[in-house]
Amino acid sequence: MWLTFKNQFFIKFWSPFAAVIAAGILSTYFFGLTGSLWAVTGEFTRWGGHILQWFGAEPESWQYFKIIGLQGTPLDRVGGVMIIGMFGGCLAAVLWANNMKLRMPSSKKRIAQALIGGMIAGFGARLAMGCNLAAFFTGIPQFTLHAWIFAFAAAAGTYIGAKITLLPFFRSTATVKLGGLKKIAKPNPNQVQNRFRLGWVVFAAMIVGSLYIMQSSTKLGIAMLMGIIFGLLIERAQICFTSAFRDMWITGRTHMAKAIILGMAVSVIGIYSYVQLGMTPKTLWAGPNAVIGGLLFGIGIVIAGGCETGWMYRALEGQVHFWWVGLGNIIGATILAYYWDDIAAPLATDWDKINLLDLFGPLGGLGVTYLLLGLSFVLILVWEQRFFKKQNSLKEAALANVAHQAEAASVKG
Repeated sequence: MWLTFKNQFFIKFWSPFAAVIAAGILSTYFFGLTGSLWAVTGEFTRWGGHILQWFGAEPESWQYFKIIGLQGTPLDRVGGVMIIGMFGGCLAAVLWANNMKLRMPSSKKRIAQALIGGMIAGFGARLAMGCNLAAFFTGIPQFTLHAWIFAFAAAAGTYIGAKITLLPFFRSTATVKLGGLKKIAKPNPNQVQNRFRLGWVVFAAMIVGSLYIMQSSTKLGIAMLMGIIFGLLIERAQICFTSAFRDMWITGRTHMAKAIILGMAVSVIGIYSYVQLGMTPKTLWAGPNAVIGGLLFGIGIVIAGGCETGWMYRALEGQVHFWWVGLGNIIGATILAYYWDDIAAPLATDWDKINLLDLFGPLGGLGVTYLLLGLSFVLILVWEQRFFKKQNSLKEAALANVAHQAEAASVKG
């Protein structure tokens, strides 16, 4: 019985569909209990600021850091302890499943792709004041118009990014060598058992750490605990927003995209309830920054091969490519913070912060949000049907062409 349970919940990957919906519910409680959003790039930008401080710079004087804050250390901030919890949860899950193996990028081109794509995504995310989480998955349930602008711009960006990655320059140059298939090495039973135990050590240490932090700040302790659960969810279910968009454009697979819509739909009513209880939703500027930032973010995550959540668990699995993606994210976000003063007014701060609950009234804003989510779901279904209809037509045309050539050859013979 234990082996079956262990295999089902610690070894096998979880259903991404159920996990994304669970993440939507959890992100709602995260907002209710901490007053903050499940978000990562803002904190990664602060990490970039701290690194600059180590070298004598004064990023705390930059306007961008005055907006998002750079006080204290990650252990003093909700986002900081939450991300530490996410890394801990991811690491525990990786160890439980013995899913850790150092995997180097196939070429220097891939490293450049990861770094540049990560920088573009990081820059775009912070220009829009959020990534696939704060400006999309957890942003839309906050009823902020800027999240909807970002979402559609990011979708367009991922489409452009998908087309870019299909260019010859981005195609793999790997060749098949003679010599047959290599024998797949069986996992070492001792290593598997030791890693499983180490995973529990990591998990226990994170829980103890969060309880210790809770002694001085209940909010920070809860944030870390919930971060651990977020980490478990994204690693065990391999949740990646990049693949949700990219797969839809390239292969027609919409399973993850549908799950994301449903996850947000579940979260919306929870956030609405908290707002009715007196909490203030997070609303940001609905300006060109959301459009440009969304486009850049969408292009960047597809070129890099991973988004802000995807690179975290893949990096801990030993995929070195995603170490570079993460580094690129931090660099790109920090560059945006440096240039923020020059572009803030025309692109962001001169524009209004529009919340749908204020614009249409409480019930009207709730209705409009569900209407837009429903429309998005329908558009995904239409795209899926159109994609596979086109694929079937191409197959039929190819078969007809082969038959025609065969018939012509027969007549000629």
